[in-house]
Amino acid sequence: MRILFCTDGSKISFNALKNISHWVKDAIVDTICVIDWSFLPDDISIEETNFTYSCANVADTILDYAENEIKYLGLKTGSRLKHCGAAIESILEQADSQEYDLILMGSHGKKGIQKWLGSVSQEIINSSKISNYIAKEENKRKKLLLTTDGTACSCSIIREIISHLKLEDKEIFICMVNDDPNLLFLDGTLDTNWLLDIQRQQQIYAAKAIQDIQAILCEHNIKVDNTTILTGIPAQKIIDYSRQNDIDLIILGSRNKSKIDRFLTGSVSKRVIENVVSDIWLARCKS
Repeated sequence: MRILFCTDGSKISFNALKNISHWVKDAIVDTICVIDWSFLPDDISIEETNFTYSCANVADTILDYAENEIKYLGLKTGSRLKHCGAAIESILEQADSQEYDLILMGSHGKKGIQKWLGSVSQEIINSSKISNYIAKEENKRKKLLLTTDGTACSCSIIREIISHLKLEDKEIFICMVNDDPNLLFLDGTLDTNWLLDIQRQQQIYAAKAIQDIQAILCEHNIKVDNTTILTGIPAQKIIDYSRQNDIDLIILGSRNKSKIDRFLTGSVSKRVIENVVSDIWLARCKS
């Protein structure tokens, strides 16, 4: 597995590195440090200041620290990359230039109006076509929640990344959320038996979806500790379930919709990322 680790030298970014080191094995980590000067007024000429030289020195210091940390955590060091400029564009450009499996980032977990203003991590998630790992704080790195919607995409994601994970000493949870049939229809006079039949069919579908994920884990001799079928709004149910069980890492599947589609319609993953303290592995479905 090849990882692009994005750091500005903050503790939050290194929390992400510490956390993922307990989940992945045989990973090569390229580190990119971007000193963002896009905040400077347009009338300041970068060439006429020592800003470029200062940026390079700061980036080298951060990259030295990152390299030592990567080795200490038992990961393999890859390339050192430094940029002085706009962070989002620099990271996306680097991600597109190489075959990375994962972009690793820390997130401040901003709330309220700050969510609407956006962040570097959220913009990377919206714009990148590869998987993302987002962490907010250092955690116990013990409890893993695998989510599924019963599609081939969910199975392919788990099948693809399971061989990269260290799960011998972990607690494994699998969760499937059914939409509440009562929320799917406007007509309040629908036949009760018909709704009950839909619920029965949903339970059958969800049970099969969980069995499919269990079968994949069984192939790798991985024991599942808990399986759950919930009913309601998927994002909220995943948020509540992760909080109740003190989940450390949630793996969510994501299809590569266009950026405008994600902005207009939102997504389960976006809501979950904004409202949990758990790490999120947002895995892109390649099919």
